Amino acid sequence: MHTLTELSAALADGRTTSRALVEGCLERIADPAGEGGRAFLRVDAEAARAQADAMDRLRRAGRAPGPLAGIPFSVKDLADIAGQVTAAGSVVLNDATPAAAHAPVVARILAAGLVLMGRTNMTEFAFSGLGINPHHGTPASPWDRASRRIPGGSSSGAAVSVADGMAFGALGTDTGGSCRIPAAMCGITGYKPTARRVPIAGIVPLAPTLDSVGPLANSVACCATLDAVFAGAAPITLEALPLAGLRLAVPQNMMLDDLDATVAATFAAALAKLAASGAHILPVRFAALDAIGPAHTAGTFAAAEAWAWHRGLIAEKAAGYDPRVLSRIQRGQAMAAADYVALHEARARIVAQFNAETAPYDALVMPTCPLVPPPITALEDEAAYNRVNLLQLRNTTAGNFLDRCAISLPCQRQGGAPVGLMLMGETMGDARLLRIAAGVEATLAG
Repeated sequence: MHTLTELSAALADGRTTSRALVEGCLERIADPAGEGGRAFLRVDAEAARAQADAMDRLRRAGRAPGPLAGIPFSVKDLADIAGQVTAAGSVVLNDATPAAAHAPVVARILAAGLVLMGRTNMTEFAFSGLGINPHHGTPASPWDRASRRIPGGSSSGAAVSVADGMAFGALGTDTGGSCRIPAAMCGITGYKPTARRVPIAGIVPLAPTLDSVGPLANSVACCATLDAVFAGAAPITLEALPLAGLRLAVPQNMMLDDLDATVAATFAAALAKLAASGAHILPVRFAALDAIGPAHTAGTFAAAEAWAWHRGLIAEKAAGYDPRVLSRIQRGQAMAAADYVALHEARARIVAQFNAETAPYDALVMPTCPLVPPPITALEDEAAYNRVNLLQLRNTTAGNFLDRCAISLPCQRQGGAPVGLMLMGETMGDARLLRIAAGVEATLAG
């Protein structure tokens, strides 16, 4: 059992209990040979046991709050949980005041009865797509553990917690790919919703213009179920959309540049399977994508908005930051207010252009990341770190800038290096994209 549907059914018919699921997750977290000590920054073992016991009692009484009640879940160290310090993967906030209330999305998770196992590791302040954290250690991708490869970021611990069965779903955030990249690097599914659908209050911001909150889990249906919880929407039963006749555009601008051989071959094989199922795979060049880079010549939303939030903290505690994160934040101080306003105006124009260009297609499809996970040690050199970080973020960041929903699902052969296939839908087209993704998932598994 690893999907939410399977777990929910097993709980409902008495084949397992929430307490048993929690104890299994705690065993995996505590395993000294595993990644639990790096994937989690805080494990709330006793609270999880108490919550599990409460859910089991409610289920026996016929009063469980919903089908997800009692299923272990992890929360990225970016979201407020009442009574806990939200440190955002850093050490400079260790002395911060504990949160007075849950972030709204955390309150929704608890109301659904999901059991919080603890807070997961992340790139400090979410400012990198690699998942490396020098303060707390870096959990490794489940692939080729002997080589200790990057988990992807910034929601690194979230992805590893799900991939290793330390939780069965996770809250992540996505400002430039931080749900989708670690999902791709760890062989699971990660969803970035249309940002406005899920509240970001109570979440330490990176760039509020681009920030979104999304789930990481073991299937498209799992992500759709959790997305409904996050958005405060009615529970859904996801029905896969048949692929026959769908028009899937493959952007030719830069999304296919510099792919490593494994990603290129795996993505090509995935497209062939989709075509064999009747989907129309259409290579298309979108002028709006070419306009994104030039719009950022004076700076980025991420740097400017991060600098606005961090400047006081940096004045006090700069020495406590990861230097690679600090340098990214400090770039924001050079951006003039007029340039920031101009970037917002350019974004509005590019989004309108892209909406018109993509109207004839059901979804866009591309590799989530150009590279399979490189070894963590290969990125100790700052130049290599910067080069790989930009490359791994390249395809995913477009979705945030364009205000789209997007999902990464695994497309590698069994036992192969993890490769993510990304589908991008229309703004507020989340429900349809998830149905298309479920159809793609079924086809790739066939």
